[in-house]
Amino acid sequence: MKSSLRLCFAGTPDFSAAHLSALVSAGYNIDAVYTQPDRPSGRGKKLQPSPVKKVALAAGLEVKQPISLKDIDTQQELASIAPDLMVVVAYGLILPQVVLDTPKLGCINVHASLLPRWRGAAPVERALLAGDPISGVTIMKMDAGLDTGDMLYKKQVIISPEDNRMSLTEKLCDAGKMALLHTLSNYSELNNKAQTQDDSLSTYAEKLEKSESLLKWQEPAEKLHRIIRAGLGRAPAFSFINGMRIQLLEASIEQTEFSEAPGAIIEISKRGLLIACGESCLLVTRIALPGKKPWTITDLLNSRTAPLKAGFILSQNY
Repeated sequence: MKSSLRLCFAGTPDFSAAHLSALVSAGYNIDAVYTQPDRPSGRGKKLQPSPVKKVALAAGLEVKQPISLKDIDTQQELASIAPDLMVVVAYGLILPQVVLDTPKLGCINVHASLLPRWRGAAPVERALLAGDPISGVTIMKMDAGLDTGDMLYKKQVIISPEDNRMSLTEKLCDAGKMALLHTLSNYSELNNKAQTQDDSLSTYAEKLEKSESLLKWQEPAEKLHRIIRAGLGRAPAFSFINGMRIQLLEASIEQTEFSEAPGAIIEISKRGLLIACGESCLLVTRIALPGKKPWTITDLLNSRTAPLKAGFILSQNY
């Protein structure tokens, strides 16, 4: 059941926008929406609104786009709005203590991990890279630390062996919307039972560096498969062949006997590229060549000049 809480919402990307849409659909009172300033995007580098701004405007909500929340005028404006609670979902700006203290009931955050595991910027990628069997969403009260606040509610999701960054993010988004609505509907009860995080169990989800997406073929196929899954859509896995950098976008682990060196293309067929690894093989089914849109291996074979052949070696440098 919808509560009478007066909310402010702060968020920026698609993940945030989905949560704002859920609040709008549930009929919550949202006095203002905070999102990052419009950014240049596309070929023409025209200023584009964030996904959250688009949802907010479509719902007739007031939008605020400060460059920083450290500005006194911005802080006073929030104080004049006087919300009961601020809901923060992937906003991307630091909330100073004065902002955290402004709403009557404080600020809560939707974080895409089962805290205290994977505090930080890239919990989805780190969960996939680590081979975690489960993930989830934590609704927490915000404090001055990095994802260290008391926990109000958790919702778990299963990570399947086929999940990639995009599919797992979608699962977590669905879980996050349900968890947020449940938390707001039962806020007093959950707030009274809030749990302190055990810092000794914490892990840090550092942002994925491009260098981590470079495939080292002497590694086991299982590890390389995780890198491909974790990088999809943001930091695609890549390798080099004949002076060309290629992105590897989809693959599966293939258990088969082979004698080829790691990185060798054992076979190329409509099934995919069968590539030798340190242990087992990867069957790569979708790639992207420089300056080209992603191709399935079937499309690649149907092209006039397929640049990959059995016997070619993928490596870590040009």
